[in-house]
Amino acid sequence: MRFVASESSHGYRGIKLAAYTGMVLSVAALVFLGALSVVLTRDLKDARTSSTVLEPVFVTGPLITPPISLPGAPPILTEQPFGQRLTDINVPMNSSQLAMINTEPDSYFDTAARMYLNGSLTALVGQDIVNAPLFTVNGKPAVIYLGAISCVYCGENRWAMALALSRFGVFQDLFLGYSSWLDQDVPTIYWAPAAYNATSAADFGNFYDGTYVNFLSIDYASPITSGFQMQTLSYFQQQALAINNTVYEKATDYLASLNNFVGTPYTVWGEYNVPAADATDFGDATSTSSTTTSSNSSTTLLPLATMTHEQVLESLAHPDSQFAWIEYAAADYYVSLICATLGAGSTSSTNAPPVCSEPNISEMTTTFLLSN
Repeated sequence: MRFVASESSHGYRGIKLAAYTGMVLSVAALVFLGALSVVLTRDLKDARTSSTVLEPVFVTGPLITPPISLPGAPPILTEQPFGQRLTDINVPMNSSQLAMINTEPDSYFDTAARMYLNGSLTALVGQDIVNAPLFTVNGKPAVIYLGAISCVYCGENRWAMALALSRFGVFQDLFLGYSSWLDQDVPTIYWAPAAYNATSAADFGNFYDGTYVNFLSIDYASPITSGFQMQTLSYFQQQALAINNTVYEKATDYLASLNNFVGTPYTVWGEYNVPAADATDFGDATSTSSTTTSSNSSTTLLPLATMTHEQVLESLAHPDSQFAWIEYAAADYYVSLICATLGAGSTSSTNAPPVCSEPNISEMTTTFLLSN
């Protein structure tokens, strides 16, 4: 009986030992799986971080100084009707016209900023912005613009852009231009002479002398007598490689890395990416629109499309209309992004131009700093 009992006891102990061993192994397996899960989660998080967080870009090299004229796209001096105008296209601004962009008083910008803040503008100013890694060119934050000469929104937006950039440097040259005939033929400015007859071309560079920022500009050029046309970012990357300019090569690669390009105008202002126009300002509602008729259709023109370049400039030089104040407010939006980039969150900043210390500009800048 003792033998039988002894066999039974040994068997029981063996079963218990096996059970305990299994439990220990199960716990160990759970611990291992837990640790593995932590490692995998960490690695996946690191992978996501490394793929989405972009590092600042520092590039040095010559900017592009474009030709002052293009043999294939000469100025056209004959008077032509609204809706089908090429009158003065590619003509450089004279000194008094340039002064209407470069030397307007900071008080105009501050007044428009007050109107933006108190909601007294008749059109919406502002755009969703995205924080972007700083792109620095030759030691200065960069403003990068990608647009198309045919684009009506680019045409309107360049006025505000030029006003904003005038607070951080000076334009030595600007050129008269238009959006395309089938995209409303609005008077605008070109950063450089545009290849308006080209089947497909990229116009790189400008004549901006930046004190606080450097300005990189790219416009897609296509027949101005047609409609809106644009290319993909890869096209501009290829064109930048073709002209062998390191700064623009890096800039087009940088724009591609942001991975949110959907249309024009597309800009970066220091540490902020603005994926579209920051205002829609096509003239005062009280302005008289007109109709242009072709053999195929009749189009009612926007109020801005019935203005000459000189009328737009005079309106900006003596702002007394909603159109002018909205343009200045749209410029303020861009100004505030650069002021924020330069650290001008208060009137005590010494690293930014005087416009950043204007009370209402300062308030707009602080708003951006608090919300980003």
